[in-house]
Amino acid sequence: MSVNNLDVLNIAGYKFEPLDDIEDLVPKFQSICDELELKGSVYLSPNGVNFSLAGSKEAVEKYLHFLEQDKRFLDIPLKKTYSETQPFRRMKVRPKKEIISLGRGDINPRELTGDYVTPQELHAMYENNEDVIVLDTRNEYETRVGLFENAVDLQLDTFRDFPDAIEQLPEEYKDKQIIMYCTGGIRCEKASAVMMKAGFSDVKQLEGGVLDYFKKTDGKYWNGDCFVFDERVALDIDLNETEYIYCYICREPLSVEEKASSDFKINEYCPYCVDKIV
Repeated sequence: MSVNNLDVLNIAGYKFEPLDDIEDLVPKFQSICDELELKGSVYLSPNGVNFSLAGSKEAVEKYLHFLEQDKRFLDIPLKKTYSETQPFRRMKVRPKKEIISLGRGDINPRELTGDYVTPQELHAMYENNEDVIVLDTRNEYETRVGLFENAVDLQLDTFRDFPDAIEQLPEEYKDKQIIMYCTGGIRCEKASAVMMKAGFSDVKQLEGGVLDYFKKTDGKYWNGDCFVFDERVALDIDLNETEYIYCYICREPLSVEEKASSDFKINEYCPYCVDKIV
């Protein structure tokens, strides 16, 4: 299957759903993805499925048809974008304890999660200058690439740091309306429950994440680009690939300005790892 000239369809989706047959599902998913020459990742856990895949439109449609044969995988909201080249290097299907790692066994989005705010509603909140706290749940290397206007950046190293990080928020936030967001929505499903259990009274989450905000609004109130977990590195508000690259050594995302730095040498070091190497 040849894919080029924006013929590569990228899809991402997740669903929190009890799965008690992971050992059987892993080889089935691996087989269909290999057969269709898809690349990317599928994570299966006792609490659901999380996937990011890319291939020809025909191959992706066949993968989605495969999903629909199991009622547990019906009605999965999808993020769809197109690219000129394959953004993944390989295909991996893995069993995991959690489809998004938080390390909190008491958090189950099927039982507790924040209400949703649509991209259009968040856009209107900005337009109307409403008194809300916009909270970024992503990692520091992601927020460095871009984030919402006036968003609270927790400077997380990993998502597992989120429960401890919110303990440092001002006490008055517990009575404020909080709108949290991430790239595609999956992290907020858990993060909102963590905040609700910690006593925050009005916690909501951006439905579909940043990528849906780009797709369903004009992208206003977003500053920068949006980091994505594949070789495209970052997308702009029109969902097009940008000039960001990964550092070959430390895998930090690098902007045009950082690539022009004297601390960057291709395939050797960048401003984020130069002190450890040179």
